[in-house]
Amino acid sequence: MQLPTLDDLSDFVIAPDPAAPGLTRAVQGTDQDGTPTSIPVIEERPLTIFLNSQEIVTAMSIGDYPEYLALGFLRNQRMLSDGDVVTAVDYDDELETVVVRTKTQTDHEEKLKKKTRTSGCAVGTVFGDMMEGLEDTTLPPSVIRTSELYHVAATVNRTPSLYLEAGAIHGSVLCQGGRPLVYMEDVGRHNAVDKIAGWMYREGVSGADKMLYTTGRLTSEMVIKTALMGIPVLASRSGFTAWGVDIARQVDLTLIGRMRGKRFICLAGEHRLNRDIDPESLPDEDRKHRRKGAE
Repeated sequence: MQLPTLDDLSDFVIAPDPAAPGLTRAVQGTDQDGTPTSIPVIEERPLTIFLNSQEIVTAMSIGDYPEYLALGFLRNQRMLSDGDVVTAVDYDDELETVVVRTKTQTDHEEKLKKKTRTSGCAVGTVFGDMMEGLEDTTLPPSVIRTSELYHVAATVNRTPSLYLEAGAIHGSVLCQGGRPLVYMEDVGRHNAVDKIAGWMYREGVSGADKMLYTTGRLTSEMVIKTALMGIPVLASRSGFTAWGVDIARQVDLTLIGRMRGKRFICLAGEHRLNRDIDPESLPDEDRKHRRKGAE
């Protein structure tokens, strides 16, 4: 399989734009020697999501792709089902609100009464039973080549992003084989995943032959969201939580973490891995391309 070169990022459908206005601002300070300096700092702002006339949640976000974030959040909370017809998604920048409108009126009052604060950044919250819907989830028996894993990780590490520019942010990348398709960032890793879910929902993209790569921890809510999106492979350069591993094994999701250089660990779904390349044949990681942002 011929993979795209690391220098050709034109295959991205959506990729970060560190220069986009409003995502960072320059803040003055001093360095370790007391020398005045200025660095870009991530902006975060509230975004209130409505489903029809019902207020659902206020999330802290960087503010880009609010429509995708709203759709993906509602989808991953099972507040938008396959049978729902979305008639409009209205974003008001001044009010910092997104209203998702459906053809049929909705009421999630009972679901909203049960909230679970997650381990995610930026006030992560899920509603209702976190495991709801997983019992009927069947993930496809796809195959992921280790050469594709290495390629995706290296491509993400070299892609201009807010993480490289300012740190203090997480990224998630939807991939098809070794090709990264959509790269979303946010202060919360769950927000970045929800943006991808919103893009998939709006564009009618299936998760069956996809992989989700994230810079964040592989926790229970990350595994649950990935499985509910129908994506059979979840990979990260970060580590695992035990419950995240347990759920991945329960739903037969391939879970790969601690991807650093030539190394990774697979704790679930080993059968999807095709080790088609010897890690020792890969070039050593080029230090000048290593990420400089904070973990």
